[in-house]
Amino acid sequence: MPGGGRCPDCGSAELVEDSHYSQNQLVCSDCGCVVTEGVLTTTFSDEGNLREVTYSRSTGENEQVSRSQQRGLRRVRDLCRVLQLPPTFEDMAVAYYQQAHQLAGIRTARLQKKEVLAGCCVLITCRQRNWPLTMGTICTLLYADLDVFSGTYMQIVKLLGLDVPSLCLVDLVKTYCSSFKLFEASPSVPAKYVEDKEKMLSRTLQLVELADETWLVTGRHPLPVITAATFLAWQSLRPSDRLTCSLARFCKLANVDLPYPASSRLQELLAVLLRMAEQLAWLQVLKLDKRSVVKHIGDLLQHRHMLVRKAFRDGTAEMDAGEKEPQGQGQGQGLGDRDVGSSSLELPVGKRPASPALLLPPCMLKPPKRVCPIPPVSTVTGDEDISDSEIEQYLRTPQEIRDFQKAQAARQAAQSVPNPT
Repeated sequence: MPGGGRCPDCGSAELVEDSHYSQNQLVCSDCGCVVTEGVLTTTFSDEGNLREVTYSRSTGENEQVSRSQQRGLRRVRDLCRVLQLPPTFEDMAVAYYQQAHQLAGIRTARLQKKEVLAGCCVLITCRQRNWPLTMGTICTLLYADLDVFSGTYMQIVKLLGLDVPSLCLVDLVKTYCSSFKLFEASPSVPAKYVEDKEKMLSRTLQLVELADETWLVTGRHPLPVITAATFLAWQSLRPSDRLTCSLARFCKLANVDLPYPASSRLQELLAVLLRMAEQLAWLQVLKLDKRSVVKHIGDLLQHRHMLVRKAFRDGTAEMDAGEKEPQGQGQGQGLGDRDVGSSSLELPVGKRPASPALLLPPCMLKPPKRVCPIPPVSTVTGDEDISDSEIEQYLRTPQEIRDFQKAQAARQAAQSVPNPT
């Protein structure tokens, strides 16, 4: 470079400009020494004096990205790569993180909330792009508390004014069931436990829809319900070989984690199936239980809509009959005027079977027990001392006031007498 400086290593004046990753650098052509490294932009006078231009001067930016934001952006990108999301998802999640980080409520929040901010932005992106991803999955990857994550998620959605659709249950079932290791024979999975993917997915979807119709999904985490439905679908396709397999062993064979409430969701699904089986004439004589009803899941799902409506209508009819019974007896209704086919009308009111509440949410069928606070036990006996400032509140008449003043003067006089000892 004519008129320029010299190489600090060899003293040569042969300095050339080399472009490396879109950044101009000055390199000595004799020894290869990089004289200026990482120069973003320069002027002619700066090049002549071998002076680098700082980032803030070159771009006109006075603010730099904080270390907290840099860690958050790296976490967003790492999370997108772990989940194998498309590049457009990653760019969208990064943009949401940058917007959320500028909010005063987030920037001054606790470290625990900032750590889950990246996962919230990724979840918002997946929900808006209809990508099946649950909040529990991200909490597992981030080792985050579910309550903190859900609170931060709702706060960001509200502050940014985003329109986030609800999770599509069908897509979630397809994605979650595809991760089960039960569709190919392997040394860890016996041949009798291997099942066709399409058959198992189709029956699982029907069971999940049944659970949704009977209030077993609303307000709950979907994965335990899907796990229970997948287990029942897998058992019902070959019940002779799989009825002895437990839910825990099934999850171990499928190489998936067993959610804690999955056992409870399984029992609720079996109770619904038993109630539906009571409406089929050819199943009423079999006296089914929660174990044997699995063999007839195919028939129950085939007539699912009719059985659910019939079970609900029967419960309503019994409630109406219970309300009208006293009126019929009071009017002197005879046996010949009653419906012979309705055996419930001939039962006494006190012995009538309770109507089943099939379509009520589980929280109403089994409400949580509320512990009533026990009032503190009073230990007042009436012999407690009353202070001078408090006793004035109990004086009513002028005579009481005079007696109190005399007693108080006598006590003061007794205290002023010196002790002879």
